[in-house]
Amino acid sequence: MTAHVRPKALDDFKARDFRMLIDGAWTQGAGSAIERVAPGHGTVVSRYPAGTGADAERAIAAARRAFDDGPWPTMTGAERSNILLKAADLIAARADELAFLDCIESGKPISQAKGELGGAADIWRYAAALARDLHGESYNTLGQGTLGVVLRDAVGVVSIITPWNFPFLIVSQKLPFALAAGCTTIVKPSELTSGSTLVLGEILIEAGVPAGVVNIVTGTGPEVGSVMTTHPHVDMVSFTGSTGVGRLTMANAAQTLKKVSLELGGKNPQIVFPDADLDAFVDAAVFGAWFNAGECCNAGSRLILHKDIAADVTTRIAELSRQVKVGDPLDPTTQVGAIITPQHLDRIGTYVDDAAKAGASISLGGAALDLGLGQFMAPTILSGVAPEMAVAREEVFGPVLSVLTFETTNEAIRIANAIDYGLSASVWSRDFDTCLTIGRKVRAGTVWMNTFMDGASELPFGGYKQSGLGRELGRHAVEDYTETKTLNMHVGARTSWWVPR
Repeated sequence: MTAHVRPKALDDFKARDFRMLIDGAWTQGAGSAIERVAPGHGTVVSRYPAGTGADAERAIAAARRAFDDGPWPTMTGAERSNILLKAADLIAARADELAFLDCIESGKPISQAKGELGGAADIWRYAAALARDLHGESYNTLGQGTLGVVLRDAVGVVSIITPWNFPFLIVSQKLPFALAAGCTTIVKPSELTSGSTLVLGEILIEAGVPAGVVNIVTGTGPEVGSVMTTHPHVDMVSFTGSTGVGRLTMANAAQTLKKVSLELGGKNPQIVFPDADLDAFVDAAVFGAWFNAGECCNAGSRLILHKDIAADVTTRIAELSRQVKVGDPLDPTTQVGAIITPQHLDRIGTYVDDAAKAGASISLGGAALDLGLGQFMAPTILSGVAPEMAVAREEVFGPVLSVLTFETTNEAIRIANAIDYGLSASVWSRDFDTCLTIGRKVRAGTVWMNTFMDGASELPFGGYKQSGLGRELGRHAVEDYTETKTLNMHVGARTSWWVPR
C-alpha cells in the first residue's frame, strides 16, 4: 500500500498579501484580488492583485522607457554580472521563505522545493558569468579595404510568462539570461503560484536592478498575457506552459513578428532493453513518474519496455511505488504532494478512466486519494497500453505512468517518435551502440543514457516538434535574448560605380 500522510491544517497561518511591481513601485493595480487556496491544505495562503490590461500596458511602457533611456542596456557586462551575483546571494539567503511559498501554493513537497531553490541560485550565478562573456565576431579576411564586425545587441523588451508547476525555477531559467543580455522585462507568473516571483522582485530591487527593468504583473492569461504577447512595444516573448497556450502565444506574437521562445509539453519515453541495470532503472522510473506529482513537462510518463522484461519490471516498479509517501507537502518526508487544482485532478482521473475503457490495465492506483484536506492522486501505473491510446500520446500532467512494449530497436524508436512531442527521452542499456543509436534517432531535445532527469545550468534545455522553440540554459542562453548586427566598414578609396564617358 502506498504510504499516505494526512496534511495538517494551517489553522494559525495568516494569508500573505502581495502587490505587483511596476516601474520600481509596488502597486495593487486596477483590478480586484486573487485568492490562492493551498492545494495540499484547502486554506487561503496568498492574495495577489488581479492585474488588468491597463496594468500590463503600464508595465510595458515602463520596460520600454528603461530599455530606450535607462542605464541597464548600456552597463558593462561586469556591472550587470555583479548585480546578478548579488541577486543569487539574496535568493540563497531567502531560500527557505521562497521554498515555503512554492510548497504551499503549488502543492509540491517542501524538500523538493528547497532543492529547486538551490538549483535556481546556481542558474543566476551561471547567467551572471555569461553576462561578462557575451561577445560578437570580427572578420579581417574580407580584403584590404573591408573590416566586418558582428555585434550582439539586447533584443529589447521581453515578456516572460511562467507556469505554476515550477514557479521559481522556471522564472530563473529565463529572467537572469534576459537581464544578462541587457534586456528589460515584464514577468507574468501563473495566477496560481505568484508568491515567490513577487518576492524575487524584492530581491532584485535590493540587488540594484534599476526601476522598470523588471516589472511583475499578476493575473490571468486572457487579461494580462494577451497584452504582453501582442503589444507592439514588446520585442520578444518567452513562454513556458502547455502546447495549446503556446500555439496561442505564437499566433499573438506573429501579429507584430516578435521573437518567440517556447518551452511546452512533453510525453517523454524511457526505452529499456533487457541488458540494462534494472535496479537503477526501476528507481529512475519511480522518480521520473512521481516527481512533482507528474506535473512536469519532463516527466518520464511513457515506459517503452522490451517485451521480455516488461511484466517483471512493471511489477518491480509497482512494488517500489507502494513505498512512496504521498501527502502533506509541508512534511519533509513527503515525496508526492498535492494536485494543483480540483479541476486538474478531475482531468487526470478522466485520462485513467478512458485508458481503462480502451483496454489498459490498472496495475497500481487509479483514483484520487481522500486525505481529509486538499486534493491528491494516487500514483497510477497503466500496463497494456497501446501506442494509439490518448494516455500514450497526450500529456496527462499527473502521476500516471503508461507502459508500452517493443521487440526490436527500430520498433522502440518508432513508438518513441510517433507523437507530437519531442522534449526528452532516455535509453537504458549496457551496450554503447544501442544507447548511441537511440540517442541519435529519437527526436528529442535531451536524451539521457542510463539515467533520467539529470541536468545542469551548462546544458541546453528545450524540445523538438510541438515541445517548443529555442533552448534555455547553456552557454548560448544569453544569445537568445539578442539580435546580431553587422558593421561593414570600408577603409580607403571606394571604387566608383559610375564611370564618365
